[in-house]
Amino acid sequence: MLGFLLGRLAQAVLVVLVMSVVVFLGVYAIGNPIDVLIDPAATQAIRAALIRQYGLDLPLWQQYLRFLNAVVHGDFGSSFVFRIPVLTLILSRLPATLELATTAMVIATVLGVPLGIWAGYRPDSPSSRAIMAISTVGFSVPTFWVGLLLILLFAVELRVLPSGGRGPVGFLGLSIWTLEGWKYLLLPALNLSLFKLGLLIRLVRAGTEEVMGSEHVRFARAQGLPERQVVGLHVLKNIGIPIVTVFGLEFGSTLAFAVVTETVFNWPGMGKLIIESITSLDRPVMVAYLILVVLLFVMINLVVELTYGLLDPRIRAGRGR
Repeated sequence: MLGFLLGRLAQAVLVVLVMSVVVFLGVYAIGNPIDVLIDPAATQAIRAALIRQYGLDLPLWQQYLRFLNAVVHGDFGSSFVFRIPVLTLILSRLPATLELATTAMVIATVLGVPLGIWAGYRPDSPSSRAIMAISTVGFSVPTFWVGLLLILLFAVELRVLPSGGRGPVGFLGLSIWTLEGWKYLLLPALNLSLFKLGLLIRLVRAGTEEVMGSEHVRFARAQGLPERQVVGLHVLKNIGIPIVTVFGLEFGSTLAFAVVTETVFNWPGMGKLIIESITSLDRPVMVAYLILVVLLFVMINLVVELTYGLLDPRIRAGRGR
């Protein structure tokens, strides 16, 4: 197990290093931030001084090596626009995105897993067809359009929930500790969870249908085990690995790319920050954000693979050999 962990860590370091080159080159090929930051009426001397100050006069490979050396020492540079350290800026927005993404994934999992199991357990029933119709809607309808409908219904017509923003922040930078915070959180979390809900329903339904026809389920029924135990012990355990895989990857993508939902609901998270950074060509924020996203996915993938061993003893045995 230790050898497997060290091997995966080495792969993770290599992936992050390669992706840092790709991200750096990609971001630095997009425009010149000096054109955005400096008044067009500024003199050539002021322009040249700022270019030297930000190191934009150096060859691209030297800029990358300077950036890589700074990152190794925990310094992602300072934002061109906000004039504060990039890491401080991103971490200040992280609790909002983490809160939103976690709530959305909890909603999708709590609803999607039992609905998917039921749809796979009774595939020809009217309730199963209704559940699959819900999952199709979750896949098909654009997120921004659903968000606007939710705002129109609950904020404009019924006036029971706010249309945007974030509630009062408390412990750990989260707003879930108060009822007011939940009022602001509920609509964007519901909007963000719809696609994940549809995905989980379809995945769990397909896995349940496959497992229900397997030999060990028929053997469990032949032993006289109640259906609740058959589904809870044999079916759910056997579809656990794909659920964990999808949950991990979708949680990562939700954290990294909740851009549309955060924009529609004016949620002050990392997604809204990256949109603002792209608009203003704030290169340090863009590069740091994308590299942190790569780190996030690598870490989640590592945790998911380690979780496989907890769910399936055969995987642990294979790693041991």
